Amino acid sequence: MSSIVTHHPMSSSTSLSAPKFVPLTELPETAQIVLSEKPRLINVTHQIPYACTIIDRPAASAPNNGLSSTSASSLGSPANRRPSMAVPRHPAASSPSQESVDPTSATDSAAGAANANLNPNPNANTGTATDPSLLENGDCILDPRRGHSAMYSGVKSLERDIETIQIGWVGELADQDGYVVPSKNLSEQHKQNLKDKLWQKEKVVPIFLDDNRAAGHYEGYCKTVLWPLFHYILWDEATNGRVEKQNWEDYVFVNQQFADAIVEQYQPGDIVWIHDYHLLLVPHLLRQKLPGAAIGVFIHAPFPSSEIFRCLPKRVEVLNGLLGANQIGFQTYSYARHFISCCTRVNGYESTPRGVDAMGTTVWVGTFPIGIDAERVERQRKAPGVLPKMEAIRKTYKGKRIIVGRDKLDLVKGVQQKLQAFEKFLNDYPEMQGEVVLIQVTSPPLVENPKLEAKIAELVAHINGTYGSLNFTPVHHYHQHIDRDEYYALLSIADIGLITSVRDGMNTTSLEYIMCQSENHGPLILSEFTGTAGSLGGALMVNPWDYQGVARVIYDALHLSEEDKRTRHSQLHEHVLSHTAQYWAKHFVSELVLNASTWDQSTPTPYLDLSVIVDKYRSSKKRLLMFDYDGTLTPIRKTPGAAVPQEHMLKALTALASDPDNVVWVISGRDQKVLEEWLGDVENLGFSAEHGSFMRQPGSKKWINLTESLDMSWKNDVIEIFTYYTERTQGSFIEHKRSSLTWHYRMADPEFGNFQAKECQNHLENAVLSKLPVEILVGKKNLEVRPTIVNKGEIVKRLLSQHPEIDFVLCAGDDKTDEDMFRALAGVSNGGGQNRRESLNNRGAIIEPYNDELVAATAAKIAQATLQHSLEHSVIPHRQDSSGPNGIAKTPNGSHLRPPEPFSAKRNQPSPSTPGSITSLTSISSQGSSTNLADEHFSITIGHALKKTLANWHVSSPEELIRVLGILSGTIDA
Repeated sequence: MSSIVTHHPMSSSTSLSAPKFVPLTELPETAQIVLSEKPRLINVTHQIPYACTIIDRPAASAPNNGLSSTSASSLGSPANRRPSMAVPRHPAASSPSQESVDPTSATDSAAGAANANLNPNPNANTGTATDPSLLENGDCILDPRRGHSAMYSGVKSLERDIETIQIGWVGELADQDGYVVPSKNLSEQHKQNLKDKLWQKEKVVPIFLDDNRAAGHYEGYCKTVLWPLFHYILWDEATNGRVEKQNWEDYVFVNQQFADAIVEQYQPGDIVWIHDYHLLLVPHLLRQKLPGAAIGVFIHAPFPSSEIFRCLPKRVEVLNGLLGANQIGFQTYSYARHFISCCTRVNGYESTPRGVDAMGTTVWVGTFPIGIDAERVERQRKAPGVLPKMEAIRKTYKGKRIIVGRDKLDLVKGVQQKLQAFEKFLNDYPEMQGEVVLIQVTSPPLVENPKLEAKIAELVAHINGTYGSLNFTPVHHYHQHIDRDEYYALLSIADIGLITSVRDGMNTTSLEYIMCQSENHGPLILSEFTGTAGSLGGALMVNPWDYQGVARVIYDALHLSEEDKRTRHSQLHEHVLSHTAQYWAKHFVSELVLNASTWDQSTPTPYLDLSVIVDKYRSSKKRLLMFDYDGTLTPIRKTPGAAVPQEHMLKALTALASDPDNVVWVISGRDQKVLEEWLGDVENLGFSAEHGSFMRQPGSKKWINLTESLDMSWKNDVIEIFTYYTERTQGSFIEHKRSSLTWHYRMADPEFGNFQAKECQNHLENAVLSKLPVEILVGKKNLEVRPTIVNKGEIVKRLLSQHPEIDFVLCAGDDKTDEDMFRALAGVSNGGGQNRRESLNNRGAIIEPYNDELVAATAAKIAQATLQHSLEHSVIPHRQDSSGPNGIAKTPNGSHLRPPEPFSAKRNQPSPSTPGSITSLTSISSQGSSTNLADEHFSITIGHALKKTLANWHVSSPEELIRVLGILSGTIDA
């Protein structure tokens, strides 16, 4: 990893001057990653870790018993009464101490368990109260928020090593009567008091949202669109789309608010960590304003396969939103693989198993399974209040084997499947009737589902009515929140933990169950569809839809030997202790820093400076202009025949070619026929076809075949291989050219096409490259095989040697085949502009001046090189140790075929700072147009600024290049 350079303190506004707006349908540009030696961590979650209660009356108006009178003035309204999202507290909104009450689950609901002896009060308080009558008007009480304790514990553990700031929505505020406070009722004093207290408490920065916007974002888009989709539930209601449109606008708005809040807190060198599906657009929005920030995203929810995700109307925007990050983490490998597949299939980006190539920027994708705070759980399960509750439960179910389930009551938690499997168990194993009870606790969801509640109640009644009696009830179902001690007591006395989620991100109840079974060693039955399934190899895996299979596993678990139970539990317990929430947080942040440090090794290519190129063009006396065709003078099309030239491009090209001071060439992979048909009417235009195989001088109608004397028998072997893959890759086809063969897979399935292309490339390398003098060009959705001696760079060298008087060079291209041109141009530029003619004169042995008399001699040399290559590969095996420096093959006499000396020197020169180095902001601005190329040379690539290229300038699209040509030619105004 590159060394970290300390930056000079600067305000964030320094790096935000005039940010370019980029729509969500496109990707923002990313600059060099900036980290300081001691970076801060900005942790961003949908809601802050605390539920807040606003005191809206002076102390004198509060009753002496601490209970607020409903007749007094209140910020909230009884009509707005909502379940508290804080840890259970006194009805008068008194706050338990943080030390005595802590969330117990990383899911969206509180940990819970229940039986006949469990506390029936869902708002039971086990902590110490703070009397609101002792607080001033406008003050606030902070309670730990229910849920996500694993995430908060992990992030909090980082505070020992790194300063941490937390940003999130303040959530629904309550007054001291427990009523929700509308956002419009909050005064600036309330907001400021809350900001001050949260910052003093734990450096928490709250975001205040309008109620309608907040509802449209969370209850609208998050819960009705994203959450079902991520859990493989497709929408089944037809609407007019107005509500969805408004919810999407609210989602974008809220994400923008979060991005703005991060920018306000950001200091150069900070690390930004964003959590979950509520904030999927924040990385993109943030990257526009902080192009050099290190941004990580972790998705706690599952991520669906591409076949499901592509149903999302805003699929492109959501994926691009995430790809503004440097690193994206998921709970399991399958979720990470699904995301990469979506980027390839939906957005068409290239990818590898480690990440996504987002327009030249590598976004790393990894697996980071979350754990629990094992030390806290161990401490809390041994709390004084747990043991009495364990004894009470044992007394109630004396002589019975206890199966425990604890889930939130929604469709994906598999409660219905669990009950049906338990019914199947009682039916298939009648000897277990009266011996086994199921205690199922379902905590209420944020959005009630009456149909599901009714179905669960009906199933419970059916099972109890069929298999129960006056003195025995097989299923005990409790739909409520319970306190922490009861929860740990229930997990500790259970004989089996049963989790049958049909889709889950990371079910931490299973991890807490393992911790609580340190003495009992009860087996864990776990759905294979949970996020923890891939990590907990000691659990008994089940398919929750296979009721008979689940019933059989329950029976087997009840009859496991003590030794088998101890072995399984030991394996599970070791995993929980080694993969804690603290380990998860540290692992994610350390990987983010590492990936940011080695993020990309390409040099940021500055955007073409129009004033510079215009000034150089107009002050020059002789100019050489060279252009690729597809992707450069015209956009890439799905079929080669659709890339016809546009009228304004032809107009600009004609004007440039008609200038006697210009030498204009089109150097393309197209064949002669296509170039003549599309561009043949442009006077004084030179052509090179099939990647340098053919040349036609300006003003001439004669094509010169530079490969005429080459042995083309290799085509038969290549055609056979290409045909094999064409038959097996729907949408692919072969393009035949006189000196090359190209296999196109642009219309194939993106992921399968890439896979087949790699397989085809490996096949060609093993079967053809080791025997014949050909090379493989990996282009945009195509593979091309051509003779080794032929490439576009050789044409550039010929043109430069043919016109030593030129003092302005423009070379434009877009793909890997055009890098040969940039390489050739860079090679002759290292000596500087003043020495270029001298350099060309000294390179006579490498680049010969082109004229008609030398055509035959050149063809003879190519034929000799081909023969020599064949002799080498027929005698010397293709091995790594038979190569010289830089992998260049040795000739039998030991000499090396080296590239031109200027290019060899270029390779050994130290490169400027790259995005792979962690550097200061000041070094970014100095990148600009600093380059060792001569000032009069303009090599321009079409694409993203961080595209790996040897060009010294870039434009984003062919249209932008054509506009530049129009300005140079005078056909359009600047």
